[in-house]
This record gives sequence, structure tokens and C-alpha cells, in this order.
Amino acid sequence: MIIGVPKEIKNNENRVALTPAGALELTKRGHKVFVQATAGIGSGFSDAEYKASGAKILKTIEDVYKKAEMIIKVKEPIRKEYNLIREDQLLFTYFHFASYKPLTQAMIKRKAICLAYETVELDDRSLPLLIPMSEIAGRMATQEGAKFLEKPMGGLGILLGGVPGVQPAKVLVIGGGIVGTQAAKMAAGLGASVKILDINLDRLRYLADVMPPNVETIHSNELMIRKLIERSDLIIGAVLIPGAKAPSLITRDMLKSMRDGTVIVDVAIDQGGCIETAKPTTHAKPTYVVDGVVHYCVANMPGAVPYTSTIALTNATLPYAIQLADKGWKKACQDSIPLKKGLNVINGKVVYKGVADAFNLELHDVDSFL
Repeated sequence: MIIGVPKEIKNNENRVALTPAGALELTKRGHKVFVQATAGIGSGFSDAEYKASGAKILKTIEDVYKKAEMIIKVKEPIRKEYNLIREDQLLFTYFHFASYKPLTQAMIKRKAICLAYETVELDDRSLPLLIPMSEIAGRMATQEGAKFLEKPMGGLGILLGGVPGVQPAKVLVIGGGIVGTQAAKMAAGLGASVKILDINLDRLRYLADVMPPNVETIHSNELMIRKLIERSDLIIGAVLIPGAKAPSLITRDMLKSMRDGTVIVDVAIDQGGCIETAKPTTHAKPTYVVDGVVHYCVANMPGAVPYTSTIALTNATLPYAIQLADKGWKKACQDSIPLKKGLNVINGKVVYKGVADAFNLELHDVDSFL
């Protein structure tokens, strides 16, 4: 198969979809890998390293899309890429369709095969291609939240871990999945007083067993959220419904009960955000203020640590990319239920329920395409 790796062009997105080591694994199986010039520079990988791994370097993004049968990316295509995508071309990347209708409409129009990292799902309902970025985003949520709690950044002027004789910051984590667990772990490690909410009692029991004493697990409901946000210094939104829009758990009216300088980090922003007032921001301008509350809603948080992120992502995606390249997408998805669940749009038809529900689109049976 001919595989293309374009340079990411989203704001401050320095990750690349494939490391030189990953390129080598594909080329030694007889596949052709075309990498756009300087695609790996932001992650610390030179064109020379890709060439040494058997890949070929192409000058422009147009060249990559034109040659490739399968495009491997990190982030969803943005508007200037839409017209580069061909009918029947396989795109393997994060899409997060349910949060952005224009992207969904564009991929339907282009009649591409869209296989989303975030909906590849194992039998235990875990999301193997989302986990590594969720781990990074969760840890970064605490890291960024601690920074924006500083007074010069607009925050309350509270040190996350406090010092002897001074109370630490109060951190509220909404959602006990991968993101929430990592965020709570980091906040606890820095000495904060942490509360983590979830609606799954089994998950809360697990977290209660593995978390340190300064993490308290609480069953989530609206009244509890309203109560806790009044006293929290840093709030981390970590809610995920795979492939669907995130629910708004903190509404605009709730902000009025928070102190000026409270910081919200909405990691769910890729899926529309779990804060009603959340809107996507960038690393260049990561925050804005609503009713005195600092909102950090960067939609590609792991892009700020591209070396770590690129290696972690390739570690997870490469086995699936190899299956797609070796077998073709139809046979690979026939043989792998997790990969089949990754299919969101095929030849202009929506085949993933969360996407269809988000925009009231007709849902087509994925098996009819296989």
C-alpha cells in the first residue's frame, strides 16, 4: 500500500503521525511510505531519519495526498485540506466528528473512508488509540491548570501543593476515566487536595483503592457538582462519551458561584466540551475569561509535548496501520472488530451512531460496505 504522512497544519500542532521507526516497520513489509518534508521536525525527527527508514520525502502536502492510498495523520483535516482528499482514499486519524459538523459534511462530500482513532474500541470497551493521548492530556491538564492558577496568568494566585502551614489548592476532576485518573494522579502528586467525580460506582471503587489519601472519590450528580465548584480552585473536565458530543455538566449560570480567578481546564473540548461556556482555543492563545473564570480549552493539548506524544501515538497506532496496509481497509475491518468500530464515514455515508445522532444524519450499516 502507498502510505502518506502529511505535515500537521493545525495551530501549534508539532506532532507527526509516524516516527521513523514506524516508517521502517511499514517499508520492510513492502509498503511505500511518503512523508512530507519537515513533517517530523517539530517532534525531533529529521527528513534524513525518515529516508534512512526507507521512506521517501515529498515537498508539499499536495504531493502527499495525491500519491497516498492511506493518509495517516494526527489531527482531523482542516478546511484547506478538504479538497486534497480523494474518493475512496483512506484517512486514519483523530476526527472527533460529533463536535464539528462542517468537517463531517466535508468528509461526506469527499466520499473518503474515514477511520477514527478515537472510536477504535476493544472488547472491554477501552479505546487503545485514544488512551496514550488521554494519558498525556490528563497529566497536562494539571500542569497547565497549576500554571494558570498563578496570579500573573489570571488565576487565584494559589500554589497547587501549598507549603507547610498553608492549605494546598482544591482540585475537582469531573470524570474518572483515563484523562481524569491521570489528572488526579498528577494533582495528588503535587500535594493538592483532590476530589474526583464519576457516575460509575465500580470505577470509583477502583480509584479509591489505587489513589493516594489526598484523593477523594465522589459519585457525580448535578447537585454535587454545583456544591463542589464553589470551593474548587482548579476544575478539570474529563468526560468522554466515545464518538459522541460531550454533555455540558457545568452551565453558564454555575460560573456565578465560582470565585474570580478559578481555573477550568476542559479536556473534553475535542468532543464539544463538558462546560457550556467552553470554546476551542489554541496553544498560541490558550485561555479566555467568562464571568471571572479562566477557561483553558486547547483542543490539541498533547501537541505541546510532541516528542513524547508522537512516540506514544505511534506505539499505539502502528499495529493497526500495519493491518490496514497489509490487508486493505475492508479485509482488515472484517478481521478486526476494534478496527471496524473505527469506521465513521464510508463513501459519503455515516456508519457511526454517535456521529449520525449528533447531526440527525441517516445511519448506514457498516457491514454493508464490507
